Amino acid sequence: MNKENLKIFAQGAAAGGVVLAIGVFWSGMAVTAGSAESMARTQAQTAVVDQLAPICLAQFALAANTEQLQKDLAAKESWNRADFVKAGGWATMPGSTSPRDDIARPCADLIIKAGA
Repeated sequence: MNKENLKIFAQGAAAGGVVLAIGVFWSGMAVTAGSAESMARTQAQTAVVDQLAPICLAQFALAANTEQLQKDLAAKESWNRADFVKAGGWATMPGSTSPRDDIARPCADLIIKAGA
């Protein structure tokens, strides 16, 4: 192979490598450490909410007048339901002193589904 062909081959290989790297990252086959950490954090938060929302529902079930409370909750606008659950104390997890914002909305959905 002469020098000119070698130069063209090297340029083509370099350009192909760049295009391949862009394609791999753009398609999602490879991720950066930052995006992997962000995805892991989101998955962990989702898993926590999935485990705590039923506890909130169980705490709601201990209330004295659940049928009326379910009707009151269902009558609220969707953006006010989480506040209703927090005010009722059901989104306050055992051992905690304040309600969890991330639990209140899924809990409200569970309460409404339980009454349907």
